[in-house]
Amino acid sequence: MKLSGADVIIECLKEQGVDTVFGYPGGQAIIIYDALYRARNEIRHILTSHEQGASHAADGYARATGKVGVCIATSGPGATNLVTGIATAYMDSVPMVAITGQVPTALLGKDSFQEVDITGITMPVTKHNFIVKDVTKLAQTIRRAFSIAKEGRPGPVLVDVCKDVTGAEVEYIPQKPDKDEYRSIKLTEITTDDFELAIQAINEAKRPLLLSGAGVGIAGAESEISELAENASIPVCTSLMGMGTFPGTHPLYTGMVGMHGTKASNYAVHSCDLLIVVGSRFSDRIVSNVSTFAPEAKIMHIDVDPAEVGKNVRVDYPLVGDIKRILKTLLKGLVYKKDTDWIKKILEWKEKYPLKYQKSDTILKPQYIIERIHELTKGDAIITTEVGQHQMWAAQYFKYSRFRQFISSGGLGTMGYGLGACIGAQLARPDKKIINIAGDGSFRMNCSELATAVEYKLPIIIALFNNKSLGMVRQWQELFFGGRFSQTSIDRGTDFAALAEAFGAKGINVNHPEQVDKAISSALSETYRPVLLNFEIDKDDKVFPIVPAGAGLNEVIDC
Repeated sequence: MKLSGADVIIECLKEQGVDTVFGYPGGQAIIIYDALYRARNEIRHILTSHEQGASHAADGYARATGKVGVCIATSGPGATNLVTGIATAYMDSVPMVAITGQVPTALLGKDSFQEVDITGITMPVTKHNFIVKDVTKLAQTIRRAFSIAKEGRPGPVLVDVCKDVTGAEVEYIPQKPDKDEYRSIKLTEITTDDFELAIQAINEAKRPLLLSGAGVGIAGAESEISELAENASIPVCTSLMGMGTFPGTHPLYTGMVGMHGTKASNYAVHSCDLLIVVGSRFSDRIVSNVSTFAPEAKIMHIDVDPAEVGKNVRVDYPLVGDIKRILKTLLKGLVYKKDTDWIKKILEWKEKYPLKYQKSDTILKPQYIIERIHELTKGDAIITTEVGQHQMWAAQYFKYSRFRQFISSGGLGTMGYGLGACIGAQLARPDKKIINIAGDGSFRMNCSELATAVEYKLPIIIALFNNKSLGMVRQWQELFFGGRFSQTSIDRGTDFAALAEAFGAKGINVNHPEQVDKAISSALSETYRPVLLNFEIDKDDKVFPIVPAGAGLNEVIDC
């Protein structure tokens, strides 16, 4: 049957099982939006307040489900407004397809109105991107975009479609996607000898440590990590992105590792004799000083992406391929252990150096708020965050029991990410309560997305940690720059609760510990509108522990 290019796009989205897209219309995407109008009973379009909000919402939708998130924008500024969200998804391996309208093919390269080379701009922050100038290639391009976004290490793909292509007619032949092709990760680079050496290393290690990253969750290998840890008595720490890949309440869990990791985790990395890193990329926030990182350990790196192995740190046992299959193979040769001296040492560190803060009956403490959110939601909420101190407190004090429960911008550190991601996650998981932990600096960047949440009657909660400053930068200025607080005060008199009410949401001010439970419970009871909880906290509250940039993990500052 013959269809317009725009209708081909819609049919391809339906082929891929897409039921929700996020976007903002414009001139070069208008034919796509006309097709979306006709398909409105089959594909739900969420109109955000800004294209960046659309990209973050698509990202949150993808992280909450594991499905490909989809966002749509027009050419020029519409497309460039997606770039921050695309880069966020790229850094954290999130499957996304961004579809942008482009000027007609005859106007390409002529500085036409709202023309921009979006494929050139996004090349460094996409797994791949396409510009479609021929309608006969449109369907195969859309299908290939989804395939690339899902296969191996996931990531974003951009498809730029010229306006005349969306209006041209073409013969469309339906096609069912091959659901198995996305897991067709080969183990051909791993020999039997490689496996035998790795198994021997695990069995002979006296002080082994597992570092579980997001790749574990993406591969669906959480049970294998738990089996490896429990059967061989190996303690487990996680990266920020790996939260929930190992239960936060498990006795073998030592907490997050790295700059704001627990002392137990950082001391374990510094003292272990075998570090087994699974699905994590050795970012600088984990490694800190490469020359002093895991100085007594052999390093085993299990990852799907060969480009990450050996990129940042030396690796003694590289195992590249499907994480779940690799772990299953390793488990076959495992020697069972329990009650080792190493475990006793780990438990001693956990008891001696717990996460702690100065509790108060009169002053509102951010750590206390996170603890109460965990308690009142029974640990079952999905948490999204903005970026800053609040993000680290959310990582430290909420005990995550499953992957996809903690949704945050890790690699890019995108302020303004959380609200859009919260919207996407709520639309993806209406069965769960979604709570965005935010700082006032991050929140004000994309607070207009409150209008989106109100429009679609989403019962999200924004827990706003309002310290009237750019808290993390201020903390660094105090600790490492002699207290010179350059441009980190943002006490602008904004009444955030009133702002929420102006958008049509519910706003609640909280400035005393006695008000916390009532405010959270009130927010949790809402079923049709967003609630903003404005928690007034002290600008001098800090995130501890902290490893100064460039220091060894054993040089952690505790207070």
